[in-house]
Amino acid sequence: MAEERGLAMVTCTAPVNIAVIKYWGKRDNDLILPINSSLSVTLHQDQLKTTTTAAASRDFAEDRLWLNGEEADVGHPRLQACLREVRRLARKRRGGSDEDAAPLSLSYKIHIATENNFPAAGLASSAAGYACLVSALARLYGVEGELSEVARRGSGSACRSMLGGFVQWQRGERPDGRDSLAHQVAPETHWPELRVLVLVVSGEKKQVGSTAGMQTSVDTSPLLKHRAEAVVPERLALMMRHIHERDFEGFGQLAMRDSNQFHATCLDTFPPIFYLNDLSRHIIALAHRFNAHHGRTKVAYTFDAGPNAVIFTLADTVAEFVEVVRRSFPPAANGDQFVRGLPVGSASLPEELLAAVVTEPVPGAVRYILHTKPGPGPQLVDDPSQHLLGADGLPRRRA
Repeated sequence: MAEERGLAMVTCTAPVNIAVIKYWGKRDNDLILPINSSLSVTLHQDQLKTTTTAAASRDFAEDRLWLNGEEADVGHPRLQACLREVRRLARKRRGGSDEDAAPLSLSYKIHIATENNFPAAGLASSAAGYACLVSALARLYGVEGELSEVARRGSGSACRSMLGGFVQWQRGERPDGRDSLAHQVAPETHWPELRVLVLVVSGEKKQVGSTAGMQTSVDTSPLLKHRAEAVVPERLALMMRHIHERDFEGFGQLAMRDSNQFHATCLDTFPPIFYLNDLSRHIIALAHRFNAHHGRTKVAYTFDAGPNAVIFTLADTVAEFVEVVRRSFPPAANGDQFVRGLPVGSASLPEELLAAVVTEPVPGAVRYILHTKPGPGPQLVDDPSQHLLGADGLPRRRA
């Protein structure tokens, strides 16, 4: 932590997570308590991360927030809920007073700067953002221990980004939400061959946001109620078993089925919600043709509340499937930038695979592919040169 002239500063990074058993619907909107448990894979921060710097100083006149360099509303209720909760925990840790003897007074105003290294739409930016915010605030105020409950107050899925690897967010039973927490099912090192391909088709803001969408689903979809009560508990247990056994066939099939059912509940919502588009459906069909050609599940898709596809596969399939995507959606102008992230080898495709799988190419439809893998939870950044705020508490000008 940088500390000078009454200024304390901390920078953290936090990951994106992708749910394989989906969360959709709250039973308490204020505390953000879900109607069902969920399970996700934390993605590696070398490819996708949020960076947040939090600073507190006796010289700051007011709380301020910057998102990707632009000043934003620091009074957002969810951000304020996280700030209040971290300060409450800090006060409790210090024995109940605002004490001025401590290194950092809880009455100091705070400046927060956050940056994403990825497009927000459809890539769970709020999860990484709130996980990062809570991690930085907790470090700033010296709060330790269970923090997923605090992150959940910002964005439900943020509680899963507080941990690495494979993470379950337990629904919990208590009305106060104290048992609605995230815990790690397996660390990121558990399944070294697992890879993730994000097919970015759109960076646009979705027409129906997740918060509004899931509330309408809770109010109008009988399928969602059935899913939460009768389907998810069994699927959750099954998915954890597939992960523990590193059974890609079982993992992949269940991930696809759960994604499809989530989008079916969106369709069952009234009026219906459409997060998938024609291109999303094109990718779904492509994955099924690829698997059918090989006679087993080699790739598995999942879609959150947006059109971007997340494909799970194993390391030995990456090069071939990336080439299939390249042939199916020939890149427009960015051929050299089409594949980003972890290196991808080259692959030559047999004629029979091309004939069976690559049917009607749609040029330029996929903007790029990001190749990544499971990764750890939030990290503290030790290098002061990486702070997003300068010694004056204002955003640094980046070259």
